[in-house]
Amino acid sequence: MPTPNARTIEEVAAFFGLPPSAFVKTLVYVADGKPVMVCVPGDRDVNEVKLKRFLKAKAVALADARTVEEVTGAPVGFAGPVKPAKADVPVYAESALEGVSGVVVGANQADTHLKNVDLARDAKIAAYADLVICGAGDLCPKCGKPMELKRGIEVGQVFKLGTKYTDAFKAVYKNDQLKENVMIMGCYGVGVTRTMQAVVEQSHDKDGIIWPASVAPFQVVLDLLDPDNADVAKVAYDLEAQLEAAGIDVIVDDRAERPGVKFKDADLIGFPVRVVVGAKGLANGGVELKRRDQDKSQMRIVPTSDAVAAIRELLAQ
Repeated sequence: MPTPNARTIEEVAAFFGLPPSAFVKTLVYVADGKPVMVCVPGDRDVNEVKLKRFLKAKAVALADARTVEEVTGAPVGFAGPVKPAKADVPVYAESALEGVSGVVVGANQADTHLKNVDLARDAKIAAYADLVICGAGDLCPKCGKPMELKRGIEVGQVFKLGTKYTDAFKAVYKNDQLKENVMIMGCYGVGVTRTMQAVVEQSHDKDGIIWPASVAPFQVVLDLLDPDNADVAKVAYDLEAQLEAAGIDVIVDDRAERPGVKFKDADLIGFPVRVVVGAKGLANGGVELKRRDQDKSQMRIVPTSDAVAAIRELLAQ
C-alpha cells in the first residue's frame, strides 16, 4: 500500500490511524561486519546490548543508509521482513512477535508498506529472542512479576577489565594445587562531583539548593544584619566561635548588603540552618533560627545563650 512521506513509526501510525503497537519496526544492523535485520514491535526499541549478546558479536551498530538500501532494496524507513532484496540476510525478531498476524510492516519499497502481515507465513524469521529495551509492566524474567521503571542517578561505576592488563603484566596467583592462574581484574570509582550533583538534583526547591547537613559545605550561615553595630557584631562572632568549638561548620555573612539579599543568597546556596543576628532581633529577645526546608512561619527567636543547643537540634532533624 502506498504511504507517501511516511517513514517513521509515528508518521506511518498517523497515516493508518493505528497505534504504534499495530506495526512491526524493522531495523538493519551490522554485526561484526555482517548485516542482519531485527524486528521489534512498533512501540518498542532494540536493546543493542541484548542483540550483541544474542548474536555473540564483538560489535553491533545500526547500518548506514547505503547498507540499508543494499539489504532491503529501499531507502531508510521502509525496511521490512518480507522478501528483502538480500534474501540471505538473517532476520531476527523479538520473542513477543512470535505468532503475531495482521500487522503492518515496511514493504522494502520506497513509500510503501504492507498490511495484514503474518510473520510466520510471510517472512523467514531465523530466530525469536528477547531483543527489546524493557518497559514498565514487562514481566521480570526471574520472578515473573510486572516490573516498575524508576529513574536512577549514576554516581559510580564498576569496570570489568578481565585479564587485559594482568596478561600484559603477567600478574598471576597460585591455586591450591600450586598452579598459576592469571588474575581477573576490575576497578570501581565513585565520582565526588557526581555525588554532589545527585544531592542537588534530589534536594532543592524553587529558591535553590537544600543541602543535607551531612554534606553541606557549611552547616550554618550567620546572617549579620548590622555589621557596623559593634554590639551586634560581637554577638555574631561569639556565636560563630561557640559553634566552631562544638564542631559545627559555620560561615558569617557580614557583607554590607540588605537583609533580603542575604536571605536570598542563603536560600540559593542552601545552608541547612540560617541564623539571623540583628539589632531588632536582639531587642526582641535573641537570634532568629530557621531550617532551610522550613518556611518563614516556622522561624523562631531563641535567646543567644540557648542558640547553640537549638541549632544542634535543628541539624539533628
